[in-house]
Amino acid sequence: MSSNDWKKRLGVVYSTNPDFEYEQVEEIPQESLAPNKQRLLVSLDKRNRGGKQVTLVSGFVGSDEDLKSLAKELKVKCGVGGSAKNGEITIQGDLREKVLKLLQSMSYNVKRAN
Repeated sequence: MSSNDWKKRLGVVYSTNPDFEYEQVEEIPQESLAPNKQRLLVSLDKRNRGGKQVTLVSGFVGSDEDLKSLAKELKVKCGVGGSAKNGEITIQGDLREKVLKLLQSMSYNVKRAN
């Protein structure tokens, strides 16, 4: 029954062929680059956030687990909340300088975008 899991077939058009087999493509996890080969941009963003400011770290190349662990480390060291998804880390508040220094101390190539 696990080979006929309907959640994995969402978005697939129905077939009347009785011999049709659903092919499921498994995603290969992306390997994270070394910190000194990453090119991260630190910027301030307040669009679609109700006027609140967030520090946005973009340009991360790697797995979601590594992105989330980096985000957690930044949030703990800054003492604020935030999130990590779609290759971007959001840190609540205008902490561009502090995040920039923290990432440089972790040997990331960082540039301030604005």
